[in-house]
Amino acid sequence: MTAVLECAHLVRTFGDLRAVEDVSLTIAPGETYGLLGPNGAGKTTTISMICGLLAPTAGTVRVLGREITPAASDAKAAIGLVPQDIALYPDLSARENLRFFGRLQGLRGAALEARIDETLDVVGLRDRAKDRIDTYSGGMKRRANIAVGMLHAPTLLVLDEPTVGVDPQSRNSILEAIANLGTAGMAVLYTTHYMEEAERLCDRIGIIDVGRLIAEGTRAELVAGLGSASRVTVRAEGTAPALEAWRAALATLPGVTVSATATGADLTCADSTATVAAAFQRAGAHGVAISGVEVAAPDLESVFLHLTGKGLRDE
Repeated sequence: MTAVLECAHLVRTFGDLRAVEDVSLTIAPGETYGLLGPNGAGKTTTISMICGLLAPTAGTVRVLGREITPAASDAKAAIGLVPQDIALYPDLSARENLRFFGRLQGLRGAALEARIDETLDVVGLRDRAKDRIDTYSGGMKRRANIAVGMLHAPTLLVLDEPTVGVDPQSRNSILEAIANLGTAGMAVLYTTHYMEEAERLCDRIGIIDVGRLIAEGTRAELVAGLGSASRVTVRAEGTAPALEAWRAALATLPGVTVSATATGADLTCADSTATVAAAFQRAGAHGVAISGVEVAAPDLESVFLHLTGKGLRDE
């Protein structure tokens, strides 16, 4: 099956900084691809090149076989972008916003109105279509933002953290709407800081860190790559210097990856029993008190922690 998106050996530099280094990926029709990475990993730069907002220093982006560049207006018409920030006019209604953006995309008349109704149905806002955006909740604004991005029926929809700052009910509605897009045949590129969203939505996942795509595959493939590794969550108390020294001591253990948390540390390891024992031993040596331990089987969070040494939400 012909890929909707093909990124080949993308590189982007800013002076001496190599923000993206040799990233290649593809997305097939109907596939939802999750691009995950800690802050500063290169996600935003990669998305900017994919959408034609930023020219690559090297490499190419093609959508439906057509190269995407900042000047390639016709080729970029196949892409719908839903940015993190709400890109709507607050003093217009949802329908008025959609009508405005639809006209920018070349839609007119009955075809435009029909498409507006379809997208409002997908995001569950048909009954609030006449209300001004500034009367919407945060979650409703996010859903209206998605409606604008998909209004012109793009072949590739790029969603950059579309659920940031919304309540759980609105978030669930957004995820249901996005899940329906893949089943309708639209290719979706999805970034998020919530691992459970990637688990729920994404057919394949790419993990990017320090500008490089360091792993790619289905959830099952990525987890299988960890083998028998477990995730150990340790809750601990102590001064900031003591906790830092304790984590550093744990990081010297063979086969153990350590990520700092607000309440202690997350560890991935092959031998959870030995690692827990070492955590207690080193806690005593560094003046740290452990208040709780949880051991979990390998999951996508464990893979991410193991590969990057960071949690997905790490600043």
